[in-house]
Amino acid sequence: MTNPLHDLSVPVVQAPMAGGPSTPALAVAVAEAGGLGMLAAGYKSASAMAEEIREVAARTDHFGVNLFVPERDPSDPEQLEAYARALAPVAADLDVPAPQPGPFTDDDYPAKLDHLVANPVPLVSLTFGLPGAADVARLREAGSVVVLNATDAREVEAAVELAPDAIVVQGREAGGHRATHGQATTPEDISTAELLDQARELSEIPLIAAGGIASREDAADLLGRGAVAVQVGTLFLTAREAGTKPAHREALLNSGGRDTVVTRAFSGRWARALRNGFTDRLGSAQVSGYPQVHYMTAPLRAASAGDAEGLNLWAGTGFGACRHTSAAEIVELFRGL
Repeated sequence: MTNPLHDLSVPVVQAPMAGGPSTPALAVAVAEAGGLGMLAAGYKSASAMAEEIREVAARTDHFGVNLFVPERDPSDPEQLEAYARALAPVAADLDVPAPQPGPFTDDDYPAKLDHLVANPVPLVSLTFGLPGAADVARLREAGSVVVLNATDAREVEAAVELAPDAIVVQGREAGGHRATHGQATTPEDISTAELLDQARELSEIPLIAAGGIASREDAADLLGRGAVAVQVGTLFLTAREAGTKPAHREALLNSGGRDTVVTRAFSGRWARALRNGFTDRLGSAQVSGYPQVHYMTAPLRAASAGDAEGLNLWAGTGFGACRHTSAAEIVELFRGL
């Protein structure tokens, strides 16, 4: 397989957005428009991931798959119990059972990795930490391009040690989860541009800039600083092909003066979302506890599916540029850069 980052006609990578937004239709539409489509394997079984891969691979070879690296920092059982108590009144309001701390899960990572080694795809990216060197070697020997993530200079240096084909450098402007290497890490308050500059000084490995890219000008600046491509997420949340929940989509398109906040209230990991009733109500009680908190709040979010005040409204700082449009039209914004 060739490196799909080398022959992009538009230097745009569609961010993998787990939990529904990143559909096969979105990945294919981005690829057909000249960018790199991405499937998000997070929160799916290995078999569900495989089915999505088959659907996309039948139509394009310009795509990748994103895996969650199992959490390295253990959760504190006492903090999880305390957060379960804080969530109980919310559950009562929604008439669902009170949440209980669930078991740790590895997101089916070993089975997903085995499948990707046996059935290689053009590109595999890994987030929420770094895989082992043996995992990187297996993917590369299978023929896949390997992309790692980093949110500060120290994490860039750690990623460089694994000699990936590229590194996504994600600044504070990014929507959704930060890709910090361990939930106990407080993300550094550094912009995408600043982090890209630092990373460029540390290594010659190709860099993909992610976070707050809402316009052609934003992308041009980052490409001018040395990025080989930009990774765009929030703009694609309101693409027609995305699987974004209707209430989330509507909140992005008609924010009503909302701003974004960085919160652990939904998942136990730091993430940027539109401020709403849930972030306000649980902000003072939030704890570090991924993935257990994600599964504790999942029934509450499901019961709030039509109410933006109870959903995880992931959004980057540039969410004001979101429009109801096609993925191809979003990619077209960056053509010629």
